[in-house]
Amino acid sequence: AALNGFQIDLQLNIMSFLSPQDLCRLGSTSCYWRAAVQDPLLWRYFVLRDLPTWTSIDWKSLPDEEIFNKAFSEVSDNELYDYMAVYKRSCPEGRRSLKSIRPRYGTVTSFLQSLVTQAEPRFAMFGPGLEELDNSLVQKMMTCPEILLVAGLPQRQIHGIGSGVSFQFNNNQKFNIVTLYSTTSVERRRAREEQAVAVNKMFYQENSTAGNQQAMHYSVIAQVRKVCEVVDGFIYVANAEAHRAHDRQEELARISAMIDPALGPPNRPLLVLSCVSDISVERIPCVYVAHQLQLNLLHQPWMMQDTVAATLDGLLNGIEWLLEEANCKSAQ
Repeated sequence: AALNGFQIDLQLNIMSFLSPQDLCRLGSTSCYWRAAVQDPLLWRYFVLRDLPTWTSIDWKSLPDEEIFNKAFSEVSDNELYDYMAVYKRSCPEGRRSLKSIRPRYGTVTSFLQSLVTQAEPRFAMFGPGLEELDNSLVQKMMTCPEILLVAGLPQRQIHGIGSGVSFQFNNNQKFNIVTLYSTTSVERRRAREEQAVAVNKMFYQENSTAGNQQAMHYSVIAQVRKVCEVVDGFIYVANAEAHRAHDRQEELARISAMIDPALGPPNRPLLVLSCVSDISVERIPCVYVAHQLQLNLLHQPWMMQDTVAATLDGLLNGIEWLLEEANCKSAQ
């Protein structure tokens, strides 16, 4: 029995040097290897090893927090996770392959929809990542036509707030972003210089009791409310820099105030840009940020995408998802 156990450990150790893709191919060669490569301990190792490197996650693929918080020895047979399925569902490569496998009628429907002139979708963008980073995400978006082309500047107002900037995605679809800042540019600049937190004037706090504890609850001011009522989705720019302090509970409360179903359709998509200033800054992995923000509690489609403000790396991946979700909602 000891020798058999040693052989199993040796086999698992050898297989851990293979990539998950290679293991899946190996499992297709015979019934023996199919059973061998599905070992939960092996795939748990892959999940814990690779999860910090994943650059995006969404509402369908976010792994359960217990998967990487609970020791493997604490997991009983009745609670054993299918770590292989978790990995394949959650990793960006697996999600891309699932996306590419769609019914033929879906392709035809998308083509027919492209022939119909649709209103320019509009998204509200907000969050601490717009204001706290050393590089401005919005300024970079406005000055990089090779990545994102500016198609129109604000010419009208929504109850005192600019109507937003129109961009053109892949030289094709136009979309509009209304950027909402917490306070004035002067106050934001002063807060950055003094390394202080500016008072967020977009929200006002209301007292709310959950059980025996005081819960944090926000509502948006009237001008922001009018914006929330007319947009097709939301972009939240999270600060993912590891060296900074973050109050994720407060952030979730403000996200919830913006996407409140009382302000519009409850299924409007939310794109979360997990943003750092530049590539040299240590970032919190996006899966960890998703759990910190408790995005699993939200009831509408969401996606989190790693983004770099200085280069706009990752931004187009997020915009593509957001436009697809918004177009699907408008077609329903």
